[in-house]
Amino acid sequence: MHAASGSRLGASHPRREGPVDLRLVPPALAAWATAAVMLDASPQLAGGLALGCVLVAGVLLGGWGSRARRRRASVGGGGPLPPEGGRDRTPVRGEPLSERPRGRAPNVPRDRAQGSAQGRPPGPGQGRPPGLVRSRAAGARYGWSRTAGAAVLLCAAAAGVSAGLHGADLRRGPVPVLAREYATVTAEVELTSDPRLARPKVTGNHMTPDSVLINGEVRNIAADGPDRIGGPDRIGGPDRVAGVAGVATRAPVLVIVDVGERKSEGRRTGGGGPADVGRGGRQAWLGLLPSTRVRVTGRLAPALTGGDRFAAVLRLRDRGGRAVPSVVRQPSAAQRIAGRLRAGLREATDGLPADARALLPGLVVGDTSRITPELDEAFKETDLAHTLAVSGSNLTIMLALLLGPPGLAQQVERRGLAPRLGIPLRTTALLGGMLTLGFVVVCRPDPSVLRAAACGAVVLLALATGRRRSLIPALATAVLLLVLYDPWLARSYGFLLSVLATGALLTLAPRWSAALRRRGVPPRLAEALAAAGAAQALCAPVVAVLSARVSLVAVPCNLLVEFAVAPATVLGFATLATAPWAMPVAKALAWCASWPAEWIAGVARTGAALPGAGVDWPGGWGGALLLALATAVAVLLGRRLLRRPWLCAACAALLLLAVVRPPPLTRVLTGWPPPGWRLAMCDVGQGDATVLAAGDGTAVVVDAGPDPALVDRCLSRLGITRIPLVVLTHFHADHVAGLPGVLRGRAVGAIETTGFAEPVDQVAFVRREAEARGVPLVRAAAGERRRLGPLDWEVLWPPARQVPEPEGPNDASVTLLVRSAGIRMLLLGDLEPPAQQALARSPAAARLGRVDVLKVAHHGSAYQDPDLLRAVAPRLALISAGADNPYGHPAPGTVAALEATGAVVLRTDRDGALAVAGTGTELRVAGD
Repeated sequence: MHAASGSRLGASHPRREGPVDLRLVPPALAAWATAAVMLDASPQLAGGLALGCVLVAGVLLGGWGSRARRRRASVGGGGPLPPEGGRDRTPVRGEPLSERPRGRAPNVPRDRAQGSAQGRPPGPGQGRPPGLVRSRAAGARYGWSRTAGAAVLLCAAAAGVSAGLHGADLRRGPVPVLAREYATVTAEVELTSDPRLARPKVTGNHMTPDSVLINGEVRNIAADGPDRIGGPDRIGGPDRVAGVAGVATRAPVLVIVDVGERKSEGRRTGGGGPADVGRGGRQAWLGLLPSTRVRVTGRLAPALTGGDRFAAVLRLRDRGGRAVPSVVRQPSAAQRIAGRLRAGLREATDGLPADARALLPGLVVGDTSRITPELDEAFKETDLAHTLAVSGSNLTIMLALLLGPPGLAQQVERRGLAPRLGIPLRTTALLGGMLTLGFVVVCRPDPSVLRAAACGAVVLLALATGRRRSLIPALATAVLLLVLYDPWLARSYGFLLSVLATGALLTLAPRWSAALRRRGVPPRLAEALAAAGAAQALCAPVVAVLSARVSLVAVPCNLLVEFAVAPATVLGFATLATAPWAMPVAKALAWCASWPAEWIAGVARTGAALPGAGVDWPGGWGGALLLALATAVAVLLGRRLLRRPWLCAACAALLLLAVVRPPPLTRVLTGWPPPGWRLAMCDVGQGDATVLAAGDGTAVVVDAGPDPALVDRCLSRLGITRIPLVVLTHFHADHVAGLPGVLRGRAVGAIETTGFAEPVDQVAFVRREAEARGVPLVRAAAGERRRLGPLDWEVLWPPARQVPEPEGPNDASVTLLVRSAGIRMLLLGDLEPPAQQALARSPAAARLGRVDVLKVAHHGSAYQDPDLLRAVAPRLALISAGADNPYGHPAPGTVAALEATGAVVLRTDRDGALAVAGTGTELRVAGD
């Protein structure tokens, strides 16, 4: 087209679009489904399926070919054709020419000859009977159906073979055998992904140790001696691994490196800043590049879940330096270049504010190592997590900068950088391909990056051709090729979300945008609304499968960050390109990029802090189907609502109220929290988080639970925006790990803690969180008394000098006696019997009798002092415990002992969040 236009830059008016071409969609879907199913199949089954598909496809194509040949033979140029009148008329040898029909050549129908004589081609049906026209049309449809069916079968066969081969890698060789024996091995592993730091999780009262996760392939392995591996499992010839006869193999594994701190050092390396533990510290591992080959010693274990893409898990522990990454082969030149570029980007962003420093590497190259758990949770709550990972949008922005907007890709007036420099369209497309290749190299060829490159290539095709009709076939081709290359993508939720989002932008978004423009919406706003709405409509059911939650702020938040993503990405890539050559310029560019990055982070934090940011939804595929049906109904109703502006405004107002959830309105509609509530025990799972009301929107929070999202949601539902004091009874993770959720979007005056500073990792975590937000830390001690509005409290434990030293953090728990509206509440933290007995003998013992509300110690465990329970004799006993927790909390004996004192026992694992209201004479309790 552009060559025929006579212009180097392309035609001013490209050809019109035709109907959407869907012919490649069934083969792509068939390959996708086959790959997902056949990854667990045996090689015999995969081979049999592929052979059957090929045979059936051959039959279909062979039958259509023979039918077509017979039809051509019967109606071809030299064969007999029906004459006028519908009867066969074969010329007779010796027949005079005068007897043949005049004005046409032999065997040429009259109406075809007439059409040719008049200078126009014969029309439909001219020169042949109508029945013959219909038979040819039916034959064409029949042939197309057979060809399409054959294409589906051949693609399914190819996917089955590829999936069978990839699945066989998990079952062959010595690695799976040794994994089932939990053998200790010495192996050479080639890294196939970036090392990444695992997010610590709360397990009981402690955090899991810091770990580095790496995808790799075992290339050589030896286990405990030269005779452990041999016989039928031997692959290749013998080799030497660390002086031991090994076996050459190729098996994908997940390497888990425990890089926690050594006890002798008395400090933890994880969480806040990089620190090495000898040569085996986190930085030694996080600095490795893909394609590096290392020699390690560790223990093999079976894959964590069935259907995983790893043959085994190789766990390395930093004991005496055995987990030190001994490099056997350096990374490739391309990976070294990519590593220098990424390191330059990190260095250029070091001086930026915390959010920008974390976001820019993620926006540009998918480096999320600096993203804090709190910020990551905010992006998930608002469905903005796609901006933290490398996606097709990153590449799309760069391609649009090079080629111009898709609608002008073939026009002289296209506004990209390439036409301004006078670069022809074909050369521009070639440059776009080179940019795509560089994108893959710099961002590493992980599955997510390959997926992004394929989806970006779809946009490249649109920019190169200017034809929307080619986008669906291009997307189907990308899906087909990626599934054949890496069949494990067929089971990837990320791949499914990428394809759904891209498909929504190509199919639904243009129609919705046109509908909005017809109703007077400005074009740019209509496109943005349609794109965000279409992507959310198709992706939300899959997100519900993963999180059992639906975001109500996803579309508004995506709209608000849309205009900031492009400048942040472009400036980030400019920083990436200039950092190795001119660091001052790169830092200036990074500073400019920090403004849109800060805006994106602010939108995520603000949206996640809204009380109604999301609603719980049934998980699993049943919940996904239900959400898909609800979305379809909403879309159908939305088409009618667009015709009535006042109804649209009313629906928008209702949605706004559902998201903001003003406390007075929420209390009227849901009854939560109850009027005049004094104490609320949040349902945070296996942990503690108690809220003491101190005025309108103000409260004292005692403990933060194990999960920032859960405690943040609880405080939002209670309408708490100001917290003069946070009391952390002790430093176990199930009481302090949720602190970021308490601090999120709220004014906090101070954090009060116990004086027993163990475990050291959680002490460091609390100090980092307080320092990052400028919140002072103070120490609690027995005898301290405070008042705040209607609330006053006294610290009963621990004493200033606890003698003897407590056996652990539990016995150093801050214990409070609280009074509010005549209600006396005793909060015991996690005190165990030794400390409970010491408290009963302390000067404060006289004030313990006949309390109204008791927060039972240690989640209602069996370790309680019965004398203290009898002395306290509460009217109401509240227990915070997680449903189906592995510790059996609360213990049946503890519940029975409390009931024997006359207490009403309520527990969060069965009753949900609990709120106490009323006065000392009239006590009420409500559950959420």
